[in-house]
Amino acid sequence: MFWNSFITPERLSTVILGAGRVLFIALVVLIGQAVALRAGRLLIARALRPPEGKKYPLDPRRAQTLQALLNSILRYSLYFVALLIILDAVGVPTTSILASAGLAGLAIGFGAQNLVRDVISGFFILLEDQYGIGEYVAAAGVEGIVEDIGLRTTRLRDFNGDLHIIPNGQISLVTNKSRGSRRALVEIGVAYESDIVRAQEVLEGISREIAATMPEIVEGPTVLGITDLAESQVTFRILARTQPMAEWKVEREIRRRAKLALEAAGIEIPYPRRVVFLAGEYGQKAGSAGCNR
Repeated sequence: MFWNSFITPERLSTVILGAGRVLFIALVVLIGQAVALRAGRLLIARALRPPEGKKYPLDPRRAQTLQALLNSILRYSLYFVALLIILDAVGVPTTSILASAGLAGLAIGFGAQNLVRDVISGFFILLEDQYGIGEYVAAAGVEGIVEDIGLRTTRLRDFNGDLHIIPNGQISLVTNKSRGSRRALVEIGVAYESDIVRAQEVLEGISREIAATMPEIVEGPTVLGITDLAESQVTFRILARTQPMAEWKVEREIRRRAKLALEAAGIEIPYPRRVVFLAGEYGQKAGSAGCNR
C-alpha cells in the first residue's frame, strides 16, 4: 500500500525524465570534450599542415604557435556551447540568458578585467609574432623555452625543468633569445712571465680550428687581443657569433681547446697565489741564514 501510494505514474515519469536529462547532459559533455575537441584539433592540424611537395607560406614555427592558440580557442568555445546545451536541458531559459548577455557581459567585465587583458595580450603576442613555441625567451622575470601559448597564459620550461605558467597580461617586456646570432665571449688569462706574442698565436690557431669544425659558429672566433692587465695575469678576449642556443657550447669548447693548447706550448695559465712572510724568531733565523750565504 505504501509503495503504491509513493510510486505514482506522475512521479515515475518525472524520475525517468530527470534521469534522461542527466544522461543527455553526460553525453553532451562526453561528446563535446572527447569527440568534438579531438576532431577540431585534427582539423586545425590538417589545415595548418603544408601540402605534400609544396612549400607552405607560413613559417613552421609560427604555424605551430597558431595551432596552439586555435586549439585553446576551440577548447573554450566547446566549453561555452556545452554549458548552454546543459542549461537548456535542465530547463534554464538560455534564450533569455543570451538576450541579456550585453548587460551580463558588462557586469562580468568589471570583475574579469585581468582575464580580458590576458586574452587580448595573447592575441597581440601572436599577431606581432613576439615569440613562438620552442624559442628561448625571458618574460615576467623568468627565462625558459616556450612550451605553449594559450589565450590566457604562456608556459615556459626553464633549464631546471620547472614549468612557469605566466598570464599573458603580465608579459610587458619580452626578450627573445632565439632570433638572430648570439655572442660567445671567452676571456683567457696567461702569466706575466709568458711570451704574450706566442700566446696570441696559439689562441688564434685554436680559433681557426674551432671555426672549421663547429657548424654552430656564424662568425669568428676572433682573438681581440689583450683587454686587461689584471693583478696576476694578462687577459686575452675571444669573440664569436653563434646560432641561437649554441653560445654556451661554443664557449665551453673555446676554453677546453685553449687550456690544452696553451699547456702544450708551455704557456702558463695563472692561478691565485699567496706568499706569507712570518715575523718573529723563525723569520729572524731565516734572515740570518740568508745573509750568511
